[in-house]
Amino acid sequence: MPARSKSRTELRKPDFARGSRSMRSAILPLMGIGACFIATAHAQDVDWQKVDDALGRKPAVAGDVHRYGFPRTDLTVTLDGVTIKPSLALGGWVAFKPAHGAVMAMGDLVLLESEINPVMQKMIESGLEITAVHNHLLGAVPATFYMHVAGHGDPLKIATAIRTALAESKTPMLAPAPAVPPPAIDLDTAKLDQIIGVKGQANGGVYQFNVPRRDPITEHGMQLSPVGPMGVATGVNFQPTGGGRAAITGDFVLIGDEVNPVIMALRSHGISVTALHSHMLDEQPRLFFMHFWANDDAIKLANGVRAALDKTASTKN
Repeated sequence: MPARSKSRTELRKPDFARGSRSMRSAILPLMGIGACFIATAHAQDVDWQKVDDALGRKPAVAGDVHRYGFPRTDLTVTLDGVTIKPSLALGGWVAFKPAHGAVMAMGDLVLLESEINPVMQKMIESGLEITAVHNHLLGAVPATFYMHVAGHGDPLKIATAIRTALAESKTPMLAPAPAVPPPAIDLDTAKLDQIIGVKGQANGGVYQFNVPRRDPITEHGMQLSPVGPMGVATGVNFQPTGGGRAAITGDFVLIGDEVNPVIMALRSHGISVTALHSHMLDEQPRLFFMHFWANDDAIKLANGVRAALDKTASTKN
């Protein structure tokens, strides 16, 4: 087998749970690769300005996590007569969390079918991992797909790899200017907060909830927190559709025993289950992500979501 080129930038996934000996065993085989993500990352602190510049946007920062949004503002997607706002179901993102002298990166990118393979090829060439490709919605026009990616290593090189891969799609690479004024949320948000049990927030004309689980979630032995920015909190989004109605979608974060009770709770309240799958490869506990859709009275739907949340180990204020 021919020797591998030393010019190729690569990324490897160390076993955080086994301590320094396993870290050395994960890194040492790569020392001969001149552009190795991990070796570079251990030699420097994170320069977030360079990461921002590479990705062409500023992040939302929560704790030690920097999360960069890649909304598909270029797409006009409709479902059941509703024009979907990017913050309802088209908000791609990548989050960076410092980890063992480097960063852990996780993301969820929104793509058209024709964009999947070109973007995937660039991700693979850069050494990033593809952890899932699937739908979240059913019947949307055009159909959208979601590529989950992961990596560990030098933050600037990971950011550059993501930017290069997304250039194979029509994802806007200039950060969108915020709407002035932001769209109004024509819903009883105080009542929604009361029912869901956590405080929501308005984002781009959509009222969003992140509901954490009570049990800690780890990936490669490292706890994923804050859970919302890392994509492991149950997300519930309400987009007003007039007259107190809302289109809702999002995903429940579930362990296996919770899957079918949540399906039954949602369906009994007129909420369709549109996808059930994994997003990651090595998380503990093993998680399943359940996506859903409905367009109906917002309070009625909130009660349905709450009934489903009550079947899970989710927090409630």
